[in-house]
Amino acid sequence: MRILLPLLLASLPLSLVGVTAKCQAAAEPAAQAALDPCERLGALAIPNASITMATEVPAGTFSGPPQAFTGLDISAFYKKLPAFCRVVAHAHPSADSDIVVEVWMPLAGWNGKLQGLGNGGFAGLIDYFELGAAIAKGYAAVATDTGHAGSPVDAAWALGHPEKIADFGHRGIHEMTRAAKIAVHEFYSSGPRRSYFAGCSDGGREALMEAERYPADYDGILAGAPANYWTALLSLAAIDTQALTATPESFIPQSKIPVIAGAVRAACDSLDGVKDGILNDPRQCRFDPASIQCKPGDDTATCLTASQATALKAIYAGLKDSSGRSIFPGYLPGAEDGQGGWGLWITGPAPGRSLMAAFGNGYFTDMVYNDPHWDMKTFSLESGLNTAKTRTAEALDATNPDLTAFRSHGGKLILYHGWDDPAIPALNTVHYYESLGAKMGGTATSSFVRLYMLPGVQHCAGGTGADDVGSSGASRSTDPGHNARLALEDWVEKGTAPEALIATKRNEADHSPSMTRLLCPYPQSAKYNGSGDPNGASSYACAVPAQ
Repeated sequence: MRILLPLLLASLPLSLVGVTAKCQAAAEPAAQAALDPCERLGALAIPNASITMATEVPAGTFSGPPQAFTGLDISAFYKKLPAFCRVVAHAHPSADSDIVVEVWMPLAGWNGKLQGLGNGGFAGLIDYFELGAAIAKGYAAVATDTGHAGSPVDAAWALGHPEKIADFGHRGIHEMTRAAKIAVHEFYSSGPRRSYFAGCSDGGREALMEAERYPADYDGILAGAPANYWTALLSLAAIDTQALTATPESFIPQSKIPVIAGAVRAACDSLDGVKDGILNDPRQCRFDPASIQCKPGDDTATCLTASQATALKAIYAGLKDSSGRSIFPGYLPGAEDGQGGWGLWITGPAPGRSLMAAFGNGYFTDMVYNDPHWDMKTFSLESGLNTAKTRTAEALDATNPDLTAFRSHGGKLILYHGWDDPAIPALNTVHYYESLGAKMGGTATSSFVRLYMLPGVQHCAGGTGADDVGSSGASRSTDPGHNARLALEDWVEKGTAPEALIATKRNEADHSPSMTRLLCPYPQSAKYNGSGDPNGASSYACAVPAQ
């Protein structure tokens, strides 16, 4: 009909053409009015973007993929979702951009707030679990693939596509946020009164990028384990992979990870006055890999060869320049074992097969050198890091310590990081926080930023420590004292700055608490009182640790 209509009009007398045109113009608003409020968003004009779906989803009927990153079946979770308006948009800030954005808005009970959601790894996925968790609590929520579809460990999409790298680096989240605010305003006849963002890992980097580059996008930002110094972090991945593959004898097999972890605990577990397998502040641990080195000629399951001990020292050491000056921190003792420990992230099941090796290879192959045949064995720290900074730091690094514009906007930022993170060295976030104080002053920084370090917690979650601090929208902790997201909202909306928080470790079977741990705003840390249950937060008090 769209093709035939102009031909029919051309064959009509001029008087009838005018009447027909008027009827058609009158029919369009009538047809639009017949649509439900969600479907009408299909015609919403968003600059540099197009809407490809706008539909009401009845309660309990959404059918989506498994949970992002974990692959867990969450079909039962989907059945509990309330009715919502689902909007899918494609943003095109450049000729080579196609940023998919999903905005979910509850049909009833909207709390007036927008929840922006971050990604992980190289992104490429939309986190439907977190979208659902947000609307279930009354938020309008938005997520994006940042401009490409694929596995979070795959960067092949970036090869030869600098605009897509910029979308992944910073534009994708900003375009996501811009589109969401327009859709929310149109759907509810009112824009969000407050907007929040939460992300961990690459999502933490995205969070800091928002605070730096787009300070008016969000009122409150929760940044976990941020990969914000992207160029140095992936250079560390290359250097550590080289250390573990320098010779066939250098590789540390997964069978020896428990040996290292046991030796670390034996040397440092009781430094905080509690022997519980958790290092309260791993910086105090002075573990020497030489203490578990095999005798010459030996290579047993209970010790490390000289080559393995050398590789282990390199992993702890981090990046240093030719003069020995630290460029980027290494991994701290205490993070070695566990389901999400070094065996997954750093050493891997075989030489060059760790997650960090995959990330490092993908980054330098597809983003830095633009060469699918690039070999990590050729990586040189000084030239490699300099090249990485020259070609990608502008798009990917979020290390600017001047957040004056975000602070002036009234923004509040909460940082958190697990001390036992085997993916992103925990000291990176400590150094970032300290750089804020050095640039903006301690008083100014504390007026809008808090940092919480989580003992025994691995990458974003997991480990032996208490890891439920409200980082996920599905957290079972429902008060600001136990939930960083709610503490952030209280800070933004009521001016109540968070002090100590309480993190919870939950049993997998029924999610009941098995441990609580006091989290103190950095530079304070929790100190055991000397009596009481060491698994209870009430047995600890905040204090500045002795240097």
